Amino acid sequence: MIERGVCVEKQKVKSEFLEWLKAIAFGVILVWGMQYFLFTPVLVQGASMMPSFEDGDRIVVNKIGPKLTDYDRFDIVVFNVKEETNYIKRIIGLPGDHIAYEDDALYINGKKYDEPYLEEYKKALVDSGSLTEDFTLEEKLGETVVPDGYLFVMGDNRRYSLDSREPSLGFVSMDKVLGTVSMRFYPFENFGLIQ
Repeated sequence: MIERGVCVEKQKVKSEFLEWLKAIAFGVILVWGMQYFLFTPVLVQGASMMPSFEDGDRIVVNKIGPKLTDYDRFDIVVFNVKEETNYIKRIIGLPGDHIAYEDDALYINGKKYDEPYLEEYKKALVDSGSLTEDFTLEEKLGETVVPDGYLFVMGDNRRYSLDSREPSLGFVSMDKVLGTVSMRFYPFENFGLIQ
């Protein structure tokens, strides 16, 4: 009778262990699937998006949102440049847009746009010139508008950003975009959703 009770107890323990193992495996697969298909953490490297993002910030990239809706002007995106190299930049121009800067002001299709995310930098540069030099798409890339299927992107740290103004990078194919930045989770004092 005691032996039978021990066997039943061992089977119960084994069954509970298998259930826990299944739950853990399911959780690991779920987290991996979410990271691979929906959201992925990314480490910001460099100063091209200061003051919006600092070197060492950790962000979450929403991979599924842009596949369901269109990109919006001023979204912050992460895109692949070459194997193992991703950049984070802000969308300035969408397909069909003509982009120009004049006197540190952005003009899209002839209409002036405010860039409140640059105000902190502009205030710091009051006596040392403009943050963004004057240019047009024609001058930088030889095109009058952003081509279909491409984006014109810029870093917020305009004086020190390798972005679409440089012919070596140029327009960014939408096929290369991993997703939009949806949240910063480190450093903890800056934790929050990205507007």
